[in-house]
Amino acid sequence: MRRDTLTEHSFAACSAWGTVPPPMTTNRALDRICGHLVLGGYVGEAPPTGFTARLRNGRVAGAILFRRNLPSIEAGYDAAHELATATQSECPPFIAVDQEGGRVRRFTAPMLQLPSMRCLAAADNGLVERAAAMLGRQLGATGFNLDFAPVLDVDTNPNNPIIGDRAFSGDPAVVANLGKAFLFGLQSVGVAACGKHFPGHGDTSVDSHLHLPYVRTTLAQLRAVEFVPFAAAIGARVDALMTAHIVCEDLEQGVPATLSRRIVTGLLREELGFEGVVFSDDLEMKAIEGRWSVARAAVEAVRAGCDVVCICKSEAWQEEAHEALVRECERTPAFLDRCEHAAERSIELRRRRPPNPAKTFTDVLRLCESAEGLAISNEIEYAIRGIV
Repeated sequence: MRRDTLTEHSFAACSAWGTVPPPMTTNRALDRICGHLVLGGYVGEAPPTGFTARLRNGRVAGAILFRRNLPSIEAGYDAAHELATATQSECPPFIAVDQEGGRVRRFTAPMLQLPSMRCLAAADNGLVERAAAMLGRQLGATGFNLDFAPVLDVDTNPNNPIIGDRAFSGDPAVVANLGKAFLFGLQSVGVAACGKHFPGHGDTSVDSHLHLPYVRTTLAQLRAVEFVPFAAAIGARVDALMTAHIVCEDLEQGVPATLSRRIVTGLLREELGFEGVVFSDDLEMKAIEGRWSVARAAVEAVRAGCDVVCICKSEAWQEEAHEALVRECERTPAFLDRCEHAAERSIELRRRRPPNPAKTFTDVLRLCESAEGLAISNEIEYAIRGIV
């Protein structure tokens, strides 16, 4: 879709969210197009006024919240409400969280506390799907419409410091089956699932939060092991996938997957046929930020095929990345085309899965403390213990 129609499309796609704003100038349109490609985080419990202003002005597509932002479920509900209402006359925002289970969960009890994916693998597919659906209902009632889960990595390296029990298994077939169950559960209740981390982070021995991992896995090995869960998730119509900040030396030396067109476009898009939204992992992680500026990395990630770049803490870097995307659009027609297509995907997913918080926090609390949620927790505990 061309840029002269993208703005009209974005307004039409989001008209159900609120009043359609007037047409924009060309420069304003570029700001908006590139704003659809940036997901930001912030420091503090309440969204800063500067962040909500940029959200209102279309310079970010939404927010990802972390434990630092979520001292309680009620704080999350309040923040989600403020973020959603900041864009009530525009496209609905992404309001995202990493709520996997185990050591990666941002909300505490009484929201459903899932164990690690490795422990959850003791449950059957039906229970995993029901657990993810209950989690999705609670997240959705709190105001969140995107969960960066499930982990689709295959845990093949016992020395991996970052994946380990976050993965369902070292068997790709097990990861594929349980990953599908988890994403079905989330998406069945209106919360977008985002599987991670393509092309597979399970065989690394370095934490990409701290350093850039290199793997010597061949393309044949990737297809036989790491790609299996991602292909299954794509077949199950997962809404989104996230890239990994890892260098696959057999594919492109020195270039992390997030910045590799061969990997994101060539393998994920063209070979595996994924048509949903591709998110980058956080560009502030040292695997990226330690070698490239966040602004340059944002441009290269989008050029590679990512649709939305995550910049999870620094509002200044979010703004620099947005400006870099706009400037590259002005310089390079092919890059502008790439951004238009990315913006379309971002808009479509937010339109299809808008935030839908409960009317009151009491409703959220009632759902989180429900007998159904407690029963699911007990069933998972029994499965882990092998109690029939």
